[in-house]
Amino acid sequence: MKSFIDFNYKSINKNGEELCGDKVEFINNDEGSIIVLSDGLGSGVKANILATMTTKIAVTMLKNGATIDETIETIINTLPECKVRKLAYSTFTIIKIDKDNNAYIAEYDNPSYFYYSHGRSISVDRIQRTIGSKKIFESNIHLNLGDTLCVVSDGAIHAGIGQMLNLGWAWDEINDYLKNLNDVNNSSQLINGNFIGVCNNLYNNKPGDDTTILTLKVRDPEYVDIFIGPPSNKSLDCFLAEKMLEPGSRKIICGGTTALIAERELKRELEIDLDSISKDIPPIAYMDGFDLVTEGVLTLGKTLEKIKEYNKCSYENKIENNTFDGCSLLTRILTEQSTHINLYVGKAINPAHQNPNFPAGFNIKLKIIYDLIKELQKTGKEVKVTYL
Repeated sequence: MKSFIDFNYKSINKNGEELCGDKVEFINNDEGSIIVLSDGLGSGVKANILATMTTKIAVTMLKNGATIDETIETIINTLPECKVRKLAYSTFTIIKIDKDNNAYIAEYDNPSYFYYSHGRSISVDRIQRTIGSKKIFESNIHLNLGDTLCVVSDGAIHAGIGQMLNLGWAWDEINDYLKNLNDVNNSSQLINGNFIGVCNNLYNNKPGDDTTILTLKVRDPEYVDIFIGPPSNKSLDCFLAEKMLEPGSRKIICGGTTALIAERELKRELEIDLDSISKDIPPIAYMDGFDLVTEGVLTLGKTLEKIKEYNKCSYENKIENNTFDGCSLLTRILTEQSTHINLYVGKAINPAHQNPNFPAGFNIKLKIIYDLIKELQKTGKEVKVTYL
């Protein structure tokens, strides 16, 4: 079974700035992945522009077959010069991973990346060379199952200076902390959320610099099949039931009517758990062969809200493991326990899912699913949708 690159990043802005001076850009295709983290000079709008230009140029050129030398020279010659400092300056870390998980990393003035394998922090040989006017450090590694790469901007190194830590958070100390996080977390999102929360705390909730972490973790694929709503044609109920029986994935039902179809077609008993009901989340249910059975639109809507909060900055919104309701259970599976998510969406119209203020044909359920797909893709999940 081919491994999966679980990629995620999180940032906090310098206190008082609306835009982050760090930028991450990534692309996945049949050839592999390209990820770029850039830190623009200063902070705010100018830093954001510099970092955005750097990442866009790097990803676009490398995707189209340019060499690393051509790419870096183009970045040098394209960035606008700061009128005050007379510099066109943006740090960057470029990571290219091919389909066989061979990784090439080029670094310019960012803190050195962190590499963990078999529960150990691994030191990597880096070769220095000059491209244009930039001294670049290059390295190559092969990523095996369970390996992790972490890259941070210098805001992490500066965290706590003059406050909780006189000299900031040293690279070696960050290395030890990230190693421990990697040992106990299977998800890059959890690693990043925890780490960026610590940085924010060290800054006493007033970051003195833009701070970013990106994490790549090589995982076994974890598949989840979610069945949402009845098909538009009743003749497809049998096809839906066959999909529910396919092995190799977690199975989730969202929606009472869908659960009744499964109960009828599979001849299995549906049991409601009234103890799981909460103030605004309907109860879950149990059925043999399914990992979770929830109500439909309300639970999906609350799950979408929770995942949006995660994507903004998850360290403030982590779900505790003892939280037991449909939204929390579904969110945990989607964010922590999956890499590939297959949605089977029935297009039968439920009048309860229509807003009278919206045009006929606008379906609240489908809008929630569309937004949910976008948020899941932001977390690095591979999402496929089949409409029935």
